[in-house]
Amino acid sequence: MGKNSDLLTAKGAKEIDRRALDSFGIPGLLLMENAAIGVAQEAVRLLRAGMAAALFCGKGNNGGDGFAAARHLLTRGIKPELFLAGSAEEVKGDAKVNLDIILKMRRRVIEVNAGNLREIKDKIRRYGLIIDALLGTGLKGEVKGVYRDLVGIINSSKAYVISVDIPSGLDATTGRILGCCVKADKTVTFAAKKRGMVMAEGPAYCGKIVVKDLGLPVSLIKNR
Repeated sequence: MGKNSDLLTAKGAKEIDRRALDSFGIPGLLLMENAAIGVAQEAVRLLRAGMAAALFCGKGNNGGDGFAAARHLLTRGIKPELFLAGSAEEVKGDAKVNLDIILKMRRRVIEVNAGNLREIKDKIRRYGLIIDALLGTGLKGEVKGVYRDLVGIINSSKAYVISVDIPSGLDATTGRILGCCVKADKTVTFAAKKRGMVMAEGPAYCGKIVVKDLGLPVSLIKNR
């Protein structure tokens, strides 16, 4: 556990993204790419021959990290099944850029809705590794709808679970569970640990925490 001054709140994590762009001209898409590389590195270390993997993505930037990570896995010959919580038309910004790349690579992305949840629940047993990229540090309010269903499905699996940046459903600032939360075996977070990871229920849900850099020292960004 680091010093409190070394921990980021949800607001602090967003501020780092803003300062990276404003002070150094580093766009969000590049930060997303660096985050994705870190996630893919950890996934490759865990995958064994014949192990099936699944990647669950949300419609926001956390999902964008997931789609970019999937591309890096594909370059290594690993073909995870890809799930999107909602429809592709709802994905915007940098996340859409990475989703579109995956689609242009002719990879199937299964759009999750109430009609296919049972099918996904039946398939969950086949995966040895699940990457949770549903919801990130910007989550406000309780997890609802198909996201809540997918959190339950992921937690019902026997797979090793890697969460991207923070387990989906965990408040990054307080460590409070926002209705429900993915229980990760490992959390790959970026720039620095989030305060909620070491407070309240955070430690029980994050598993092992691995901090990956985003291509720029956090201290340099903070001091600008």
